[in-house]
Amino acid sequence: MDEMRDFAERYTAAWNSQDPTQVADFFTEEGVLTINGGIPHEGRDAIAEVVAGFMTAFPDLVIYFDSLEEDGERFNYHWTFIGTNTGDGGTGQEVDFSGYEAWLMGDDGLVADSLGNFDAEEYARQLEHGVGEDDTA
Repeated sequence: MDEMRDFAERYTAAWNSQDPTQVADFFTEEGVLTINGGIPHEGRDAIAEVVAGFMTAFPDLVIYFDSLEEDGERFNYHWTFIGTNTGDGGTGQEVDFSGYEAWLMGDDGLVADSLGNFDAEEYARQLEHGVGEDDTA
């Protein structure tokens, strides 16, 4: 488990680098990232593209590594995402939300399949109204 914690810490640092290829390099060549049951992003180029979308939308983003747990064949990497949506067309609102990726590791020690999960409704609310703001006004 220590090896996986080290992997998770390095993965977090890759997200905080603002270089999407650093994140994609944690995946196998044919690795897959699926977010909230959406379209699977297959291969490092596709993964780098989706990561770049977050990095562009949130130029100040910071990812925090919250915890790691073993769950059968997968490892659940829990994170917190904080940033301000100031990229092109952004809302200017700050977000602060948590989620996790359920990693299935490949034989090479890289992520073969990641199922990303977060509360999409809360994320959308924060994009529109900001962190902690009441949208019932």
